[in-house]
Formats: sequence, C-alpha cells, structure tokens
Amino acid sequence: MPFLLAGFLIAHMEDQQTCTFSKKILDGGQKRFGAISCNICGMLYTVSNPEDETQHLLFHNQFISAVKYVGWKKERILAEYPDGKIIMVLPDDPKYALKKVEEIREMVDNDLGFQQTPLMCYSRTKTLLFISNDKKVIGCLIAEHIQWGYRVIEEKVPEVSSENEKVIFERQKAWCCSTSPEPAICGISRIWVFSMMRRKKIASRMIECLRSNFIYGSYLSKEEIAFSDPTPDGKLFATQYCGTGQFLVYNFLNGQHQT
Repeated sequence: MPFLLAGFLIAHMEDQQTCTFSKKILDGGQKRFGAISCNICGMLYTVSNPEDETQHLLFHNQFISAVKYVGWKKERILAEYPDGKIIMVLPDDPKYALKKVEEIREMVDNDLGFQQTPLMCYSRTKTLLFISNDKKVIGCLIAEHIQWGYRVIEEKVPEVSSENEKVIFERQKAWCCSTSPEPAICGISRIWVFSMMRRKKIASRMIECLRSNFIYGSYLSKEEIAFSDPTPDGKLFATQYCGTGQFLVYNFLNGQHQT
C-alpha cells in the first residue's frame, strides 16, 4: 500500500532591509486588515492580531540574525561562483560554525512549520551553505547518510491548456510512494533558498557540490539520493532536478521507514 507524503524543505524569502507588504492586504481605506506577508522574513500573518504580530516579530528577528554571515578563518570552500560560494560544515567543526548551522536550521524549520525531526545520525551529517557576495546565507542544504529510499509513484497528469495549469495540478494533488525499499546512500533532509534568488540554480548547485563531496573520491548518482518528505513545491524541484517524477524519498512524517 503506498504512503501519502507531505513536507519538503525549500523556503522562499525576500532579502530586504525594511518590512514591506504584499498585495494580499484588503485595504479598507484608512487601515489595513487581513493577511499580509513580510517581504523580509516571508511570514504570512494577520494584521491587528496581537498574537500573530508577536509571532511575526519573534520570527523576523530570528530570521535577520540567522542570515547574517561574518565568516571564519578556516572555511571549507567547495565551489566559488560570480554570485557567491558554497561552503561545507561538518559535525566536528568549531563550535561557532555549528552554532550558525543550528541557528539557520531552526529558522528554516520555524518558517516552514516543520516538526523538529531529529537527524538519523548527526555525527555523519554534512551541511552546505551558499554564501552571497554581500555575506548573507542565501541557501542551505543538510544531508545525512541513509540506507534506503522509496520510489515515488508518478500519477499521470491530465491534459491541460497551459504549463501554469500543469504546475497548479502538481501542487494540489495528493501523491504516493512505494512501500518497497530501494538502496540509497544520501538523504537530503533540508533544502532552503531565498525567494529572490530562485531560478538562479542555487539549490541545484548545492546538490551538485554535495554529490561530489558526500563520500570522498566518489560522485553520487541521482539514483543514490533521496529527498525527505517532499511538499508539492519540493516535488516539482526534485522532479526537475532528477529528470523524473519517480525519484526516491525517505523519512516519512508518519514515522515509518526512517532508515
């Protein structure tokens, strides 16, 4: 029997210095009401709701702190690009590096409403950070060693009149995966990218670096990688990157098959 899946980790944030609001506001003439979206932290909250505004303030401050990157002397640089660089942090790195990784992870999890699912073996994780030229963390990937993955069962997409309708269908449909395990080596637990940096191959570049550096002297195939609990947006990304909708997943939210 296949399992329904939910919950991937690609976040989309705006990197600005002041709060502005999206056009999700209902304008009553003299004051705003309804749901608004902060263009810095991306949080959607209700105007004039004290509890929502408090939660926004707490997350907003956490976000601002997390994305700052002052750097350190012994950076493990995996790749450099015109728009930034990718570094890797390992569990035995200095405490200040691990503290930054934990700060970023908590911010990402809080933003997505993601349950604090523990990594399977923290001592064997690898964290990749994409650092922009203006010293901000604009991408994060956390990977862990796994043994098994489960193949997504691809549902046939009905005939639609536009690519946009196809994307909408992919995001809204329920989808499943096989219960038969397949060998896998690398589990991608989290991927996070700023929304203003989307369509710049940030996530893809991080995965490429991961494939070259997850196991010394080896380059992982896409078939050896599994993604943790994809949401519809995550499924679209994984499908595009892997070249198929039948990629591997692991670490289900229902607690089963976490091997």
